[in-house]
Amino acid sequence: MPGTDDLALLVATAETAGAIARRHFGKTPRVWQKAEGQGPVSQADLEIDEMLRDRLLRARPGYGWLSEESAQEPGAAARGFIVDPIDGTRAFLDGQTGFAHALAVVEHGVPVAAVVHLPLRDLCYTAARGAGAWLNGAPIRVRSGARVAGAEVLVARPQLAAEHWPGGVPQVSRHFRPSLAWRMALVAEGRFDAMLALRPTWHWDIAAGALLIAEAGGVVSDGCGSALRFDTDSPHSDGVIAAGPALHAELMRLRLGV
Repeated sequence: MPGTDDLALLVATAETAGAIARRHFGKTPRVWQKAEGQGPVSQADLEIDEMLRDRLLRARPGYGWLSEESAQEPGAAARGFIVDPIDGTRAFLDGQTGFAHALAVVEHGVPVAAVVHLPLRDLCYTAARGAGAWLNGAPIRVRSGARVAGAEVLVARPQLAAEHWPGGVPQVSRHFRPSLAWRMALVAEGRFDAMLALRPTWHWDIAAGALLIAEAGGVVSDGCGSALRFDTDSPHSDGVIAAGPALHAELMRLRLGV
């Protein structure tokens, strides 16, 4: 099946990323602020990025490359890596354990293998296209049958402002986690009913989670209901909404006002 050959490589590399993160965690690594208010980047982010780039491209030299912390390299083939060395850098620097390493392989813009690894929580979510989604080796599924009212949703408070919901603000139970990739993984696991992010969302934050959701039986789209693509000129989507099929449809009705 597509992606199964790459999945073992992603898992092993994510585990090495976790070892680097453990070494830096709680030890005040050097920190810089990115341009244009994009937030902090630490010595740990850059060290992990360098390791990922070296190991993954050495193993698959024809693949493309897209990372939050290094330049895009399209590569010669239709496949490529999309990675976030540390998703949740602020949490990592604050001593919180809810950060993740998010790694994906995409083929013609569609994820085919994915890992979301939280080393300090001993969580490793994996998926390969057509082969299902897993947490620490056990299969996972999204929740089914949830309705909007009272649904447990991972979403930042500003995303529930009335201007975003022409059909009415969803009356949900709001929750939050620092890593966007982890939020998607938690929906795939069935721990929460849905996750929402309506602002522009970088591909490296959501590529791995998108495959987890799909392989766990859920539906994932951009904030307007369109399918996510990871081969666009600009590496971001117009938000992301992920849930089980019925709940996703209800959320989209409220979002679009139809």
